[in-house]
Amino acid sequence: MILDFFKQKHECHHINVPINVDEAYCPDCGELVKNKWYLVRCSCCNIKRQAHTEYNEIKPDTKYCSNCGGTDFFVEELDNINFIDVNYAVYKRVIIPQGNYSSRQVWIEKEENLITEKKLISAK
Repeated sequence: MILDFFKQKHECHHINVPINVDEAYCPDCGELVKNKWYLVRCSCCNIKRQAHTEYNEIKPDTKYCSNCGGTDFFVEELDNINFIDVNYAVYKRVIIPQGNYSSRQVWIEKEENLITEKKLISAK
């Protein structure tokens, strides 16, 4: 029982997924991973604040805004990243759930459709 506590769970952190693509398959675990970019802004003056992820939550680096001194903030999700926002943006890798398809389908065509006329398509 004590040994079970010290066993490490192998959880993939998807570090080999490139940052410059929107979504890609992780080469380590095979999951489809999407890179999402976020900006943290002050609720009072709407200025960009530097941030980090802590326990899978996005939080600003400082407690108070350097522009107005406010403590409230909001997180804005970006569609694409600009070079201007790179210093302030935080990214997270999110796993996109895939459908588990275990059934198979077989398509059978009628014999009438198998015999077709061949036409020569000429390009002019």
